[in-house]
Order: sequence, then structure tokens, then C-alpha cells
Amino acid sequence: MPANIRNSKILLTGASGGIGRAIAHTLHARGAILTLTGRRVEVLDQLQAELGDRVEVLPADLSDSNEVERLAAHEQFDVVVANAGLPASGRWDSFSPEEIDRALDVNLRAPIQLARATAPAMVERGYGQIILISSTAGKVSGTASSIYSATKFGLRGFGFGMNADLRGTGVGATTVFPGFISDAGLYYDSGMQLPKGVGTRTPGQVANAVAAGITKGPAEIDVAPMLLRVGSWLFGIAPSLTTAIQRGLGGDRLAAEVAEGQRSKRN
Repeated sequence: MPANIRNSKILLTGASGGIGRAIAHTLHARGAILTLTGRRVEVLDQLQAELGDRVEVLPADLSDSNEVERLAAHEQFDVVVANAGLPASGRWDSFSPEEIDRALDVNLRAPIQLARATAPAMVERGYGQIILISSTAGKVSGTASSIYSATKFGLRGFGFGMNADLRGTGVGATTVFPGFISDAGLYYDSGMQLPKGVGTRTPGQVANAVAAGITKGPAEIDVAPMLLRVGSWLFGIAPSLTTAIQRGLGGDRLAAEVAEGQRSKRN
């Protein structure tokens, strides 16, 4: 059974990023009681001031397993929105071992551990929802995306399986797949210019998808134009063909630009 937003205690990770801020505003406007977490304390404090009441700030670095445990134990949350993510674009051999571990820790391990720690209490109450923010890179992989896609493919597999495991408990798991997002997020932060015809979605649309995940409880929600959704579907049945089409449309160049724009933000 899907959850309510009003009066629900919601943990939102990655709240100091642009998409996280949009999610926070949307959920708060619908009556949520928010615990906001992220690494940039000054941004979290500013967001708390913007929103007003029903907001608590709890800074944390999700690459630290102790910090993840502290978050999970802080409150009996009704909803967890695992939005935090690190850029991990680039060839696999351009990453140091430490950068690979950090990407896996933040993008994949932390959401799994948060879900594992918080969902059992939700099941006991028969009420709650886990929201996992993946990416279209969790459905399509190609040039310079091996590490990032590994984390986001993994999140898709975990979310879908968890949703199946929770069937009939009153608790669900929804995975959200944003494509290129304007004004915020990893693509925007890279400074890359998309070719004509490749559409974007807004942070507000991602936030609305999160709200729909909480209140309606589908296993998956795409936040991407039709072209990207068709590409994701095609990759599922013909990955080599899809990769060749991407390459022909300039995908290698775009991937290189994203990787270069995000290189300094891997940590």
C-alpha cells in the first residue's frame, strides 16, 4: 500500500544538491516532516531556513559506513529517499581504486544499507516506502560510463528485487530513473551542451516523480523524454545495436565531455 506524504517522517539524502533541494521543497509543500542530509552543511542550513518548520538537518558523508548507520538509527522513518550520488563518468581505468570504492559506497552501498536498516520497522508497522534515485545510466551503458552504470544498474536490480520481496507488507520500493536534468544534477554540473533534439527534464519533474513513488508505489518511474526511454528499452533487447547508434550520434564525444566536466567532483 503506498504511503502518504503529509505528516510522514522522511529521510532525504543528497539534499544539498540541486535535485535534492527540489525534492525537499516538493515534499515539504505537501506536509512532510523532513530530515535532510548531505555533506555541505551551509547549503543544508540555507535550505532549512527556506523551508521553515518540520525540517531537521543532519549532515553526513555516505561514504562512511558509520555515518550511514547513524542516519538509519536517528529516527523511525516512514519514507527514505536515497537521492545522494557521486559523479562517476569516465573510463574505468581513469579511476583510482579509492575513487571506485567511493562511487560504489555512495551510489550503491549506502542506499542498500539504509533500506536494509529502515525497512524492517516499516514492515512491522505495515506502512512505508523506499525511494531509490537511479539514472537512465542504470538502464543503458556505453562509452565512459562503466563505473557509474555499474552503480546505477546495481541500484535498479536491488530496487526491483526489494519491491518484489516487500509485496503484501504495506511497504514498497520505487526506483526513479532521471535522464538529462536541466539546472541541476550531474549532467548540468558537468557544463556539457546537449545536441539539438536531445531533451531534458527539470528538477521539479524528478521531485514530482519521487512524490508519485511515495503515494502510488510503482516499482519504477522514468523521468526522461520519449527518445531516451525508447533508447533504454532498445538497449534491453539489443545493447550492441543501441551502443552503435549512440556512437553514430556523437555519444562518444558527449561521454568524454561529461567525464571531463565531472572529473574534479569524484570526491
